[in-house]
Amino acid sequence: MAADALWCIVPAAGRGTRFGGEVPKQYADLLGRPLLLHTLQRLAAHPRVAGLMVVLAADDQRWPGLTAIAGKPVLVAAGGAERAVSVLAGLRALPSAIAAADCVLVHDAARPLLRADDLDRLIDLGVRHAVGAILAAPVRDTLKRAGDDGVVAATVPRAGLWRALTPQLGRRGDLDRALSAAAQAGIAVTDEAMALERIGLYPLLVEGSDDNLKITTPADLAYAAFRLSLQGESQA
Repeated sequence: MAADALWCIVPAAGRGTRFGGEVPKQYADLLGRPLLLHTLQRLAAHPRVAGLMVVLAADDQRWPGLTAIAGKPVLVAAGGAERAVSVLAGLRALPSAIAAADCVLVHDAARPLLRADDLDRLIDLGVRHAVGAILAAPVRDTLKRAGDDGVVAATVPRAGLWRALTPQLGRRGDLDRALSAAAQAGIAVTDEAMALERIGLYPLLVEGSDDNLKITTPADLAYAAFRLSLQGESQA
């Protein structure tokens, strides 16, 4: 493990309603293992990840009780229905040795295709930027705005537009303050960068791979299985 390794919070308390089915999305079968386990193993295998804080639903009966993966500690905390609630719970449950000024990572439970070199680049650049950084991908498709009748209302210029990915990297104290402020204002932020932006902190954009897919539909799960098979993942 690298001396500058960071803890990573993995919010996994939601149910993934768009995915459908009785099994929460993070426990959907992917090459013989739960999706969540693929994600955690991908993170733990990286030398710049020090440990994992997995945030689960309070009534989660499917968590296998892991305490370590690849020699890295795995801790758990109880989260909520919204991502921001879970991330804030994970931040507050991190070991006390992680100071407010220390950087931490937040990664979606449903992104099992994170590339090691993307994580390297994010950490290298993010820890040097005062506010942190996020993995993101430039928008390459032509964007259309729909009218109320479902027809094209306008073409939206894509210059300067990026798709936010994860991990997202920030300082523990900044993230706690930003997420707390959003909660107190009743604003449901959709990622950590949005919370930081609200308090005047602007993370660096670090270009990541387009295939760092967030599993949202069964078709996404099939694509992930294909990509993992190409990368040599097995069902063992």
